[in-house]
Amino acid sequence: MAETESGAVEVHGTVASRGALNGSDPDAIVAQIERTRESLAQTIDTLADKVSPAGNVRRLRERAMEQAGRPEVRMAAVAVGLAVVGLAVLRIWGRNRRRK
Repeated sequence: MAETESGAVEVHGTVASRGALNGSDPDAIVAQIERTRESLAQTIDTLADKVSPAGNVRRLRERAMEQAGRPEVRMAAVAVGLAVVGLAVLRIWGRNRRRK
């Protein structure tokens, strides 16, 4: 099982149906069990990463960094910064004006 870029989960491998290994070579059965065990371990690791807080924070940070690189996001951040600075200047100027 592997995670794609979109966050979807892909399942890799096969599942043996009941009776599919009857009469098979014991070595083949052991090999199939090992492959299944390996696949299950990968699935559990992927699911654990998806629900772990650290994994979620990492994904959010990566997504935020991707968004921060976009020009329209940078322009919006500059506009918000200028608005905050402008409001602070107006408040300070208004206080000083009332004192006189």
